[in-house]
Amino acid sequence: MVKQFGAFTSTLLLLLGSLYTFAAQAQEVDYLSFATEEEANTTERFSKASPAVVYVTNKALRRDLFSLNIQEIPRGAGTGFVWDRSGLVVTNFHVIAGAQRLTVTLQDRSEYDAEVVGIAPEKDLAVLRLIEPPKDLATLPLGDSSELSVGRKVLAIGNPFGLDTTLTTGVVSALGREIQAPSNRRIRGVIQTDAAINPGNSGGPLLNSLGQLVGVNTAIYSPSGASAGIGFAIPVNTVKDVVPQLISYGRILRPIIGLELASDRWIRRYRIQGLPVVRVYPGLPADDAGIKGAYRNSRGDIMLGDILTHINDNPLRSNDDYFSELEAHDVGDTIEIRARRGDENKTFRVTVTESQ
Repeated sequence: MVKQFGAFTSTLLLLLGSLYTFAAQAQEVDYLSFATEEEANTTERFSKASPAVVYVTNKALRRDLFSLNIQEIPRGAGTGFVWDRSGLVVTNFHVIAGAQRLTVTLQDRSEYDAEVVGIAPEKDLAVLRLIEPPKDLATLPLGDSSELSVGRKVLAIGNPFGLDTTLTTGVVSALGREIQAPSNRRIRGVIQTDAAINPGNSGGPLLNSLGQLVGVNTAIYSPSGASAGIGFAIPVNTVKDVVPQLISYGRILRPIIGLELASDRWIRRYRIQGLPVVRVYPGLPADDAGIKGAYRNSRGDIMLGDILTHINDNPLRSNDDYFSELEAHDVGDTIEIRARRGDENKTFRVTVTESQ
């Protein structure tokens, strides 16, 4: 019995000694140099990326009612990021819409006037140029949004509520979402994330765990207007396609076939199935293929011509469907269009051309 008690006492003393040693070691850990693997990745990516993130201020001119003096007032603000070292900045279109003067503030709080290079309201993207850019601007490495999957870590950097260079983290919540652009077109293939996105984050970068740009934060879904766990970002593969066009041409060069369609409102009003062709432009592919627009009969009444129903077996229910189908093709591609002409069904093969 005495031996058992002695053995128990020895074991207890050994355990207490181990706990004391562990506690002493824990107290010796330097918090400034300690970080979990996740923390280390997050802080490193934020540190490298934040110099490339900018604050975009949209200003307008207003006349004072009493003095009649012209004053410059803030119209809106958002985030952007440096695209290249020449001073090009990418942001959302809705951030700079209606601006009469734009200023870009860098991380070091230096301000620069900026001008609009190109806009794409249908993709909610815009490119600005710093008028007198500084040297050695930081940029972001570009990723591939097709490699994303639900559950992968993402980081959002922006200026919510004017609080500059704010970081939030989360995961990819869903892929392939659709949101409405300022032009009322639908943006397809959008990234959904639970990283907190608030007013002012618009135009900021969404990064993966390698610090690569995978999206441009553009919207939130929230009844209150603040983050409710559902944010959206335009995928970087769309950005890589659109931005070079905005830099070169100031707009997206949309594939066309040379016709004008009735408005969606008119189509809904008269409950028409398909998209009536209002006008076909001479000398363009739709005309060459034999598509007919609306016309006047011998009594002067306006008669419907061809009503487009499908492109490559995909149904057409709105103008957005039509434009999205064209944008999915390159100039020179041939598409198959099905249409109704009166009681007759028609099929046309049309070669897509480029808008001028």
